[in-house]
Amino acid sequence: MSKQKYYVVWVGRQPGIYITWADAQAQVNGYSDAKYKSFTNLAQANEAFKTGWEAFYGKKVALTTLPPEVIADSVSVDAACDGSPGNLEYRGVETKSGVELFHKGPIDNGTNNLGEFIAIVHALSLLKKQGKTSPIYSDSRTALAWVKNKRIGSQLPRTLDTTEVWSLADRALQWLESNDYSNPLLKWDTEAWGEIRADFGRK
Repeated sequence: MSKQKYYVVWVGRQPGIYITWADAQAQVNGYSDAKYKSFTNLAQANEAFKTGWEAFYGKKVALTTLPPEVIADSVSVDAACDGSPGNLEYRGVETKSGVELFHKGPIDNGTNNLGEFIAIVHALSLLKKQGKTSPIYSDSRTALAWVKNKRIGSQLPRTLDTTEVWSLADRALQWLESNDYSNPLLKWDTEAWGEIRADFGRK
């Protein structure tokens, strides 16, 4: 049985603390630039709500000049997970501007690699709909290999608690098996270039 979680919504239709993800999701789904996060106890949630989202979302990745070897007209993706498994989020941004293109989560009992995998495929699907062949950057060598091989190597058990993340991963795999793409999938060189533009800034 999954543990009780408390969902803090700082920016949404009705900011507050919610005890079910369904209630919290109703406040943030489709809401522009919503800010929310889950916590494992009510005291933490209350403190976080009073403190404000800035302390938990971290600073935005500084939009310094891109290294010349980075392709500016591209999408960068990243995932953040507070455990393994843990609360998972992923997102994609325009590499040049840092503008967020999509953001999903929190997803219960996920892993970072699964989040990175789903994020890459989300970006592929989005770019295909837009008719673009822009490259996609990820800092996860593992997730890039899973996408290229059309095979998920995660050891995360399939249980009732991991249903949501596996459903998203299976859908992503199904998309790969049903679609062709010509977008280059590129490894972001964190050591040389700094954090990827989609980084959540919560390390």
